Amino acid sequence: MDAIFTRTSVRAYADRPVEPEKLERLLRAGMAAPSARNQQPWEFYVTTDRALLQALSGCSPYVGFVKNAGAAIVPCYRKEGLTAPDYALIDLSAATENILLEAESLGLGAVWCGVAPGRERMEAVRAALGVDPALEPFAILSIGYPLKPAQQQDRYGPARVHFVR
Repeated sequence: MDAIFTRTSVRAYADRPVEPEKLERLLRAGMAAPSARNQQPWEFYVTTDRALLQALSGCSPYVGFVKNAGAAIVPCYRKEGLTAPDYALIDLSAATENILLEAESLGLGAVWCGVAPGRERMEAVRAALGVDPALEPFAILSIGYPLKPAQQQDRYGPARVHFVR
């Protein structure tokens, strides 16, 4: 569980590529996530291409740093053929968190940049990567080797815990 307590959002990266085997591990982690009725609505677009990373960095006012990442993963979800469509975003959230935790365990830094449900941002990502019309972009995960180490904040708040007896 160390990754849970050491993971931080990393937005500054060393000029170093992310190895293909590490990208595969991240994708395997994402696909290992729990899913409502086992619908597994996810598909992932992955790029290490500088031009595409640059294009993704313009899809939202908050993702400019993506252009300096070693890679980006864009989790997407299918719209059709789902057994529990109202839970697709929850499934994608679980997959995304798995990827972030695996990134930490592999010595990578990553950050979850929200795209859905903002239609304008979703369409910008769709255009940048040529996302299949049957899919909806969910997020941009910016991934790379951290430029510098970061310390996670302790966010535990006992006042937010309610024991019910």
